[in-house]
Amino acid sequence: MPIVQSTDNAFEERIGRGGIPQGVYRAALARTGEALDWLRARHADGTLPLLRLPERDDDLAIIGKAAAGLKEAASDIVVFGTGGSSLGGQTLAQLAGHAVPGLGLLRDGPRLHFLDNLDPVTFAQVLDRLPLADTRFIAISKSGGTAETLMQTSAALAAVSSGLSREIPGLFLGLSEPVVEGKRNGLRELLGSHDVAFLDHDPKLGGRYSVLSNVGLLPAAVVGLDIAAIRKGAAVALSPVLGGGPVEEVPAAVGAALAFAGAQSGKTISVLMAYADRLERFTRWYVQLWAESLGKDGKGTTPLAALGPVDQHSQQQLFLAGPRDKLVTVITTDTAGNGPRFNPKYAALAGEDAIGGKTIGDLVAAQSRAMVETFAGNGVPVRTLHLAKLDEASLGELLMHFMLETIITARLLGIDPFDQPAVEQAKVLAKKYLTT
Repeated sequence: MPIVQSTDNAFEERIGRGGIPQGVYRAALARTGEALDWLRARHADGTLPLLRLPERDDDLAIIGKAAAGLKEAASDIVVFGTGGSSLGGQTLAQLAGHAVPGLGLLRDGPRLHFLDNLDPVTFAQVLDRLPLADTRFIAISKSGGTAETLMQTSAALAAVSSGLSREIPGLFLGLSEPVVEGKRNGLRELLGSHDVAFLDHDPKLGGRYSVLSNVGLLPAAVVGLDIAAIRKGAAVALSPVLGGGPVEEVPAAVGAALAFAGAQSGKTISVLMAYADRLERFTRWYVQLWAESLGKDGKGTTPLAALGPVDQHSQQQLFLAGPRDKLVTVITTDTAGNGPRFNPKYAALAGEDAIGGKTIGDLVAAQSRAMVETFAGNGVPVRTLHLAKLDEASLGELLMHFMLETIITARLLGIDPFDQPAVEQAKVLAKKYLTT
């Protein structure tokens, strides 16, 4: 079942002062037609590979074979990469229990580690404690020149070289764009000198848009997810864009128009609040996608990740009683009736007779519904995205929805969603300071 989006509680006419004016939204929605035409043209000419991924299956066997090779006789698998080279894989792997509190160690198969942030203490401790002979390393960098990934890979090579140097080709796998004449690829040169195999990163696919490629699907396959279903779900989100129907029937266009109208109405912070532990990494993936794609030329809105119900206790006060500068998106799943029940006897002892016999899922469903109504009741514009079931297909649909929504919003803002000039400046300065 496709994701159900509702914007009813986002508008001034319904929630009062603080809401987004319908007129501003409708004007923005009308303008999305140009962006949809552009996307259809890019799909037709193949110049935006992201739009072709949902229909591809020719690479799935290669990804599956690589994942099987990595898992064979491995106790641990470590992924090196930062930003888009890691967050997409983390988002998908979390669906199988990775990085879910209390579940990570219960998941079948090798332990999976994403070392995306560079910290000398953490990294040294991890390398010291890993059973290196039984550990496999995946190094991901689109350009092959990401300093963090090169540092991590070099350190891991040095660690295994003592006693395991002959095993290096079987312990490592690289993922980077193909070599281009006249352009260095440090990761390929580093690992290639040890005869390490590589998967090719599509050079036309930016890191933060790469989750549906081998960058995200390789970790997903490692944890046993159905990677074909992920792409089929993405096709569901893409279909309305390619269909050429009215803009109001294209969920990604509706979301983009709402975001743009919100920015024009002073909603400079975009909150994404998901009610599922398995979507926590998704909210972090969204933050990078939105921030790095739209934060240019003084434009864009600031993304903020939140997790329900826990952040009702830590951020709700600000959302409701702070500045009226937020547009909130709440993501829910069918939880009612799921999970352990509150024993009526214990409920009575705790003075909560009314909820005796209710499940944890019942409470989460009630909390998410109450949160949406409370936002609206306090003049905070909120839209909802509801997933009947959180699985590979629905997560693939959700990922593609937000990538399309981001690209369409960028077109409305008049900016390029695929570059990141400010990030490149910082990289150049960091290398300069490292060598002086």
